[in-house]
Amino acid sequence: MGAKKYAKEVVKEGKRVRWPKKEIFFPTLIAVVIICVFCALILSLEDWAAGTLIGQLKELFAGIKKTSSETTSETTSEVVSAIRLFF
Repeated sequence: MGAKKYAKEVVKEGKRVRWPKKEIFFPTLIAVVIICVFCALILSLEDWAAGTLIGQLKELFAGIKKTSSETTSETTSEVVSAIRLFF
């Protein structure tokens, strides 16, 4: 199938489609855009929180490697306190 024939068939199929009326299309479009923006904001917030948590844990574990004289319970309590900042 050549590109020309494909384009003609796309146009032909587009004419067969039953497109929604303006009264239905625009409110639906607005609702979809609002939902997409809301989801993008939520995902951005989650990404920021996860990045911050990982950064704090990275700093915490880097400090633990330097001072290996700390006990395990002190290390565990520091990790738990860093995680509780987000919950």
